[in-house]
Amino acid sequence: MAETMGTLRRTHYCTEVTEADIGREVVVAGFTQRQRDKGPLIFIDLRDRTGILQLTFDDRTDRAVFEKAKSVKSEYVLIAKGEVLKRESINPELKTGTIEVLVSELRILASAQTPPFHINSETKVNDEIALAYRYLDLRREKLQQNLQIRHQVAKVTRDYFYENGFLEIETPMMMKSTPEGARDYLIPSRLHEGKFYALPQSPQIYKQLLMVAGYDRYIQLARCFRDEDLRADRQPEFTQIDLEMSFVDVEDILCMTEGYISRLMKEVKGMELPLPLPRMTYREAMERYGSDKPDTRFGMELTDLSAAVKGCGFSVFSSAVEAGGSVRAILAKNAASLLTRKEIDKLIEQAKGIGAKGLSYIRWVDEKPSCSFAKFLTEEELNSLLEKLGCEKGDVVLIAADKNSVVLPVLGQLRLTVAKKLDIIPEGYNYLWITEFPFFEQDEETGNWVAMHHPFTMPLDECVANLDSDPGSVRAKCYDLVLNGVELASGSIRITDYELQQKMFEALGMTEEEIDAKFGFLVNAYRYGAPPHGGMALGLDRLSMVLCGAESLRDVVAFPKVQNASELMSACPSEVDPLQLEELHIALKPSGAEG
Repeated sequence: MAETMGTLRRTHYCTEVTEADIGREVVVAGFTQRQRDKGPLIFIDLRDRTGILQLTFDDRTDRAVFEKAKSVKSEYVLIAKGEVLKRESINPELKTGTIEVLVSELRILASAQTPPFHINSETKVNDEIALAYRYLDLRREKLQQNLQIRHQVAKVTRDYFYENGFLEIETPMMMKSTPEGARDYLIPSRLHEGKFYALPQSPQIYKQLLMVAGYDRYIQLARCFRDEDLRADRQPEFTQIDLEMSFVDVEDILCMTEGYISRLMKEVKGMELPLPLPRMTYREAMERYGSDKPDTRFGMELTDLSAAVKGCGFSVFSSAVEAGGSVRAILAKNAASLLTRKEIDKLIEQAKGIGAKGLSYIRWVDEKPSCSFAKFLTEEELNSLLEKLGCEKGDVVLIAADKNSVVLPVLGQLRLTVAKKLDIIPEGYNYLWITEFPFFEQDEETGNWVAMHHPFTMPLDECVANLDSDPGSVRAKCYDLVLNGVELASGSIRITDYELQQKMFEALGMTEEEIDAKFGFLVNAYRYGAPPHGGMALGLDRLSMVLCGAESLRDVVAFPKVQNASELMSACPSEVDPLQLEELHIALKPSGAEG
């Protein structure tokens, strides 16, 4: 039977006990990492969220306490009082490796079954088992450190923005369903039959209305929900650092955000971040890296070969250029030994999987380079290409030819894949602003223009005149913050002019009825005077993930969902009582049933 704490109360966390406490009495509490019974000596490694401290029991220990220590097993919950001593056998791996606590009083607060896996960071655990027992998985040191860093990120965020005059204001969790790029999670209404609330994909409209209402600096650590396919850096529910400011333009928001990022890096990572952060337009990022969220820690930039191959005998190249597309390449230096023909075939399959018809290559191992399209070029043309690329013996070149909407992202993905294979991505934190995104992108199936971000984004002043005549040239007052190839934040200056907003809706092909049904309350608010404003949202989960050096959001979220958006520990989602469905006016139709 478990004991109570009695009069014992914790005085220190495990790693708060230091050599300065030698000779003093402390009370510590936590879980048993392991117990080592050496006969006349017993050692217990006690673990709490800060780390491990060794408890010692020897011939000076009361016999009843000693016998109790003998019965302790892994994951037992203990509270212990004792004197801090200098350790005879130093453990340099532990923060507390020079001290130990000679226990005089011990209480077993809870016993524990043998867990399904050993609680340490070295043990490789099947994901399904780890997530099914997430409460045990969360005891592991690495995850505890990650969640503490996430907490620190949240604290620095609030401290910084509070100090800069922002008000934290909560926005509704149940709202009107509006188009924001992903499927909504819907909540049926019991009181309004046939009608639904939506969980917010973002607080976008509400924070703009707060600017109209005069709350000129808003901040919120907002919970957001998107019903979309999951991946390593995406969860169906996530937290964003949501901010909005009035009487500002792009420069003001970028400057405010840079101050925050600088503060964060100093307090969380102990690093000084040079400001201002580098900037790059969307067009430059796509041309150089094939991505609007490039990892700039390494080179391997794209080279445009279009002019060089325009009139060559290889129709794959020449026809792509004639059709208005391009021929581009990436050069992998000293990669020929690692990128064998078999590995290149894998890269070709990857390229096809993301939209390319194929991939050409040059692999230079012997005296002459092996070129997949050599028979279509003269020796002079091939040498000219090699010179333009800077290709030498030992190098590999990967070439894509198609329309730019295919070539750029395909090579952007291959650039990352090859860099990882070559292990050439250095450690570090490369922040980068991407600016001047296109306002519109064209749906390839319908030919319709759709908003790349959201329809409240302000176009650049010089682009407004092109809204009707050349929508593809319209660039937006829009910006993303990228860190090591991960998009951390996205934002824009908002349209506040009623007539311009109507014009943007019309350019997107929306009717008056659609505009009124989806955005009427926001558009109407503009009639009553709206200050110029803009803002952005930073992904708190993604930011924490990168700062922790984690591979997945699962490592910085306490209770994450898996690929199919289920939560294994609680078996969620689950069926509900039919009475609940009846109260919500919902009848379930079996899958595949007609009608």
